[in-house]
Amino acid sequence: MYLTSFIHREDLLRIAERWLCGRPEPFDAMLLTRIFICDGYVLGETLETVVGEIIGKLYCRDFGKVRIRSKGKLRDALCHITGEISPRMEYLFGRYRQNPEYFYYQAPVNGVLCIDDGGRLIAAYRIKRPKRIAEKANRRIVNWIFQTVKNKAMAMARARAKKSGIPLDQLITPRVEMDREFIEAEESIADSFRQGAVQLDRSSITIDDVGGAKILGTKEQLAKLEGALRSDPSIGVGERESFYGSYEASSLILDIPWDPEEVCRKYRDSKSWEKYVNRGISASELKKGIEPFLENAEARIKVELILSTPEAMVESELGNSIHEERIISQRDYKPYKGYIPTNVEFLLEYLFAVGLSPAAEIKDVPIKLWGRYLPDTLVMFIRDLFQLPQYDLFY
Repeated sequence: MYLTSFIHREDLLRIAERWLCGRPEPFDAMLLTRIFICDGYVLGETLETVVGEIIGKLYCRDFGKVRIRSKGKLRDALCHITGEISPRMEYLFGRYRQNPEYFYYQAPVNGVLCIDDGGRLIAAYRIKRPKRIAEKANRRIVNWIFQTVKNKAMAMARARAKKSGIPLDQLITPRVEMDREFIEAEESIADSFRQGAVQLDRSSITIDDVGGAKILGTKEQLAKLEGALRSDPSIGVGERESFYGSYEASSLILDIPWDPEEVCRKYRDSKSWEKYVNRGISASELKKGIEPFLENAEARIKVELILSTPEAMVESELGNSIHEERIISQRDYKPYKGYIPTNVEFLLEYLFAVGLSPAAEIKDVPIKLWGRYLPDTLVMFIRDLFQLPQYDLFY
């Protein structure tokens, strides 16, 4: 779980590695709390600054910002797009207005809309919610574990082929035997975590889009903007991905600096500490600013920038490629199913819950990769963190 949008990504990766091995350290809960407060604030303020600069490269007029907590607010704003409206867009607007609840109106989001002086949506930016970060990190880690398990199972097959004196491609293995070897390989990997003998492959678990923005414009405007970004000496333009078909857009990974002095000043002037008083840190300490939290902070972060035409964005929010349907598809498609993937998912959700809860410390990580748990068990653990009662009908 290497989150490049965070300034303490190395510390967070080390915590995740320890917890996956069931070996938390005493200060981990407080460190998670500090990371989520500090890194979340830095990311939000830096996104606001960078998006403003990017919009300035594309539009030469003022714009306002509207904070949103649900996707419905974004989709409402899309319906006020002006300019050339295609028949397809008119059709989707009509469907949405008839039944907005069908379009996941209440789906939570932590974002900001950028609206020009004519009331038109020109950009949006957001920070992924903890649940979505945990899900994506889980997929990355599980894919890495799955490949490791397959490699170990293949090594077992090679050993059997060598013992039989035949090439591997001529080895005929009964399905029962293949399943047994896979289970043995899985248990061996789980035991490696238990022994603390596993180090995650950073390249396989890197996530660059915890912070992200979307800019709307014509294809010509967006091409001009991309050229301006690539010529900006303060911005590094990395991986580029183009999407076609039901979802059309271009995605750029930007490597950007952040301004510690400006961010710390905004934290104090806006009294942002008030948002974090129920997170296990005293109000008196929070009032001091985030400077004490900045030890080991990286000087640059990465965010995703999506370049989209209005028509493509309408399709992605109201049409065939609606975002929530893609999320559901990702959740349903799991090439590797077993107790380890479930445990990784639960453990990461618990990790985020610890950092966002009033708990200042934990005695142990209650979810182990080598154990088995139900969703109800995870809910119980998280409710304990937030000091919520466990409701039962029978006492």
